[in-house]
Amino acid sequence: MPASQRPQPNSLSDLFISFTLLALQGFGGVLAVVQRELVEKKRWMTNEEFVEDWAVAQIMPGPNVVNLSLMIGDRYFGLRGAMVSLAGILSVPLLVVLALALVYAQFAGNPQVAGALRGMGAVAAGLITATGLKLIAAVKRHPLGIALCTVFGVATFAAIALMRWPLAWVLLGLGGVCCFMTWRKLLP
Repeated sequence: MPASQRPQPNSLSDLFISFTLLALQGFGGVLAVVQRELVEKKRWMTNEEFVEDWAVAQIMPGPNVVNLSLMIGDRYFGLRGAMVSLAGILSVPLLVVLALALVYAQFAGNPQVAGALRGMGAVAAGLITATGLKLIAAVKRHPLGIALCTVFGVATFAAIALMRWPLAWVLLGLGGVCCFMTWRKLLP
């Protein structure tokens, strides 16, 4: 479906409410929630657009979902949209986090609280893995092909998780090589 015929936010209020609700759903592992809401439910973007925008959001300084909200807000309403989506993604969740911090200060020494937080970490990892598997279809259409993308993905995982290389160096090294190879492949 062409971008001009795709659903889009109706107003700045719609954008604010959408990103506020998105932020409230995405505690700890927002990738799965963001992809489901923006691609599958709202259809403001395709899977391919999401993968491209998410990649840009990851290499920009700051939280990924905040960067993505700025890009989407700007796409539909310019600077005003970027600021409204930023306010939506940050305002109510900020209040929730402050309230949780006050509660946590009271119960931080409780072993059940520590166990619950470890359990939430496992759930967040599962959400990220499930979303990554869902997005494989978009990678199949990448100019480098699924095999080379898989090699880069495995190399990135090995560099960060197994060899414990700094993320910045992995992004510059492997990311730079991948970007260069994609650019060369797209040349006429």
